[in-house]
Amino acid sequence: MKPLDVIDAGVVPYAEALTWQRALAQARIDGRQPHDVLLLLEHPPVVTLGRTSHAAHVLRSDDIDVVEVERGGDVTFHGPGQLVGYPILDLSGYRQDLHWYLRTLEQALIEALGILGIAAERNAGYTGVWTRGKKIASLGVHVKQWVTWHGFALNVTTDLSQFDRIVPCGIPNVEMTSIARERGAGSGEQLWRESVDAVVQGFSGVFRVEPILKDGPNNALRLGAVLDRAQA
Repeated sequence: MKPLDVIDAGVVPYAEALTWQRALAQARIDGRQPHDVLLLLEHPPVVTLGRTSHAAHVLRSDDIDVVEVERGGDVTFHGPGQLVGYPILDLSGYRQDLHWYLRTLEQALIEALGILGIAAERNAGYTGVWTRGKKIASLGVHVKQWVTWHGFALNVTTDLSQFDRIVPCGIPNVEMTSIARERGAGSGEQLWRESVDAVVQGFSGVFRVEPILKDGPNNALRLGAVLDRAQA
């Protein structure tokens, strides 16, 4: 099983995380980053527009940043309580097939939600993960020389009213949900930690990788070392 650096980075502004992703991806392409990375974090409120987005799908942007990025997909919201994952994977070590990669990312989240007691599934014709007809996770990726960045956003304790700002993923009348809503559990650090652990477990099982995860100061130091190597 291939090693996977799992970096639990906390709350990171979107622009900073995007710089990290691009640096890590380029380092992976160049061979300066020896193995794959999974960044896990939260963002302050932001709306992002993918390559196929439509301006009309942003309904209200009065007090929030709107950022155009290179990922696939339409418009989405990121904010507190949402677990965002950015896999920096060299697909030459897996399968050089973007369709396979998207379906495998979905399966990793389906497995994670199963661990949390939520029955999740795909919705034919759409990218993402759904439960009981509602969307709980969104995906949008970018690939360069078969190295990936961008990734997934899983609603844990997200304020779902924030999605009223947009037409999520360009899907009219879609209903968004969260782990907290589906489990009937309130917000809290315990639910967040359970969700992070489930995502790491689902990701490692589906992609057949060995996660290298350290919490606290050691993880922060390792993140610094990984980014220093990426930006060297």
